[in-house]
Amino acid sequence: MAAISSTGLGSGLNVDDIITSLMSIEKKPLAALQTQASVLDSKISAFGTMTSLMSTLNDAVGKLALASTWNAKSVLSATPAAVGASVSGDSAAATSFSVAVSQLARAQSVASGAVAAGSGFGAGTLSIQLGSWAGTTPAFTASGAAAVSVTVAEGDSMATIATKINAAGAGVTATVLKDLSGERLLIRSAATGEPNGFRIQPADDAGATGPSLAALAFDPAAGPTGMAANPIQYALNAQAAINGVAINSASNTLADTVPGLTLTLSQVTTAPVEVTVANDVTRQTEAVNAFVKAYNAINQLFNAATKFDPASKRGALLQGDATTTGLQTALRSMVGSLAGSGGALQRLSDVGVSIAKDGAGDLAVDSTRLANALKDPAAVKAFFISGAGASDSTAGFATRLSGFLQSAIGSTGMLGSKTSSLQSQKTSNTKNQDKLSDRLTLVEERMRKQYTALDTRMASLNALSAYVTQQVATWNKSSN
Repeated sequence: MAAISSTGLGSGLNVDDIITSLMSIEKKPLAALQTQASVLDSKISAFGTMTSLMSTLNDAVGKLALASTWNAKSVLSATPAAVGASVSGDSAAATSFSVAVSQLARAQSVASGAVAAGSGFGAGTLSIQLGSWAGTTPAFTASGAAAVSVTVAEGDSMATIATKINAAGAGVTATVLKDLSGERLLIRSAATGEPNGFRIQPADDAGATGPSLAALAFDPAAGPTGMAANPIQYALNAQAAINGVAINSASNTLADTVPGLTLTLSQVTTAPVEVTVANDVTRQTEAVNAFVKAYNAINQLFNAATKFDPASKRGALLQGDATTTGLQTALRSMVGSLAGSGGALQRLSDVGVSIAKDGAGDLAVDSTRLANALKDPAAVKAFFISGAGASDSTAGFATRLSGFLQSAIGSTGMLGSKTSSLQSQKTSNTKNQDKLSDRLTLVEERMRKQYTALDTRMASLNALSAYVTQQVATWNKSSN
C-alpha cells in the first residue's frame, strides 16, 4: 500500500508542491550536467565511428602501398582441364608460353596374389627400399633413404601387415583388397615419380611355421615371383615441353619451373596448351575502388557531422569541432596534392581518381582512365609507393597517406587524443552529477524538515486561533 503523507493537513499548505517547485530550481544544474553527458556520449560515439572508418581507410591505403599489389599477376590456361596454372609469388613476369604434356607422373603400384581371408603368415621381416626401376629387365637403383624394415609376427594377417607397413613411414601405403577369391595386399608408393618406386625383400625367421613372406616380395630383378608375378604399374615421371624445351618432373605439379607460377598437369595433350601471364588488373582495380569507397565513407561522415542547417539555424554534432575539420581539411589536401617521384603520374587524377563535381568532396573513379594507367603498372606503383618513407619529399601517395592515417588513429594522435579528452570529460561529468545528486538529496531533506516544522507550527496556531474564537463567542453569549 502506498504511504500517505499528512504534510500540509494541519496548515492547509501544499508542502509537497512547494518542495517540488523549489527542488526543480535546485535541480537545474543537474539537468545541465545530464544534457552535457548526453552530448559527450554522442561525441564519443561519433569519434569511435570516425576512428573505425579511418582505420578502414588505412587498411585500403595499406594495400595500395604494397608492392605485391602492383606486381600481382594473373594467369590463364587455354585448357585448364589438361594444364592448370596459378600464380605462386610476385616473381612471375607478364608473358605467354605453350605446354605440351606427353606423360603424367604416377606412383608405383603392385598387388600380391590372393590368399584366404584372415589367413596368417609366418614370422619374419619385409625390407622396403625406395628407388627407381629402369631397363627392359628392370634394374633397381636405391634412393638415398635407408631401407625400412617391417617386422611380421607369426600368424599376422594381411590386414595386420598392412597396418604395420602404413605405420612404418617407408614411403608406401598398403591396402587390403577383398573379393570372392580372397584377400590381396595392394602397395602403392606415397609419391609419384620414378625415384619413388620401391623394392620389397622378405626374410623368413628360422623358426617360422606359417606361409612364407616370399608371397609379398617385389623384386623384378630376381624374377617374376611374389608380387612381381602380377601386373605391375611402375612409377613414372611427368614429361612435358614448355615452348619445346623438355621438362622432366617426379610430380605433376610444376612449382616455379616457370618463376612465380605453379603448373598442374592433369592430362596428356594432343596439342600444346597456351598459358598467358598478365598483370592482375582486376586485383589492382579492386584495390583502387576499395580506397575510394573507404575515403568516401569517412568524407560523408565529416560532412554529416559538421553541416549547418540554415532553416533551423543549428549545427550538427561536430560543427565547428577543430579535430574533425582539421582531419577533413588534411585529407582533402592530400588527395589533391602531388605525389610520387615526379614520373608521368603525379596526381590521383592521373590514375583515374578525382573529386566528384557535386561539391560534397567524394572521390569518383574514371574506369577508362584507370585501365589505361594500369597498362603501365610500374608507373602506377611508383606513384603510390615511391620514396623512402612518409616524410620523404618524393613519397608516393599511398606511402604518405598511410603515414598520416596511422598517426591520426594512434593512441596519441588526433583521434586518440580527442577520444581520451572526451572520456575524461565524461568521467568528470559523472563525478559532478554524483556530488550534485548527493547535495540535492540533503537539500530536499532539509526543506522537508523545515516545511514539516512550519506545518506543525501553523497547525498549532490554527488550533489556538480556533480555541480563542470559540472562547470569545462563548463569553459574548454569557454577557448577553
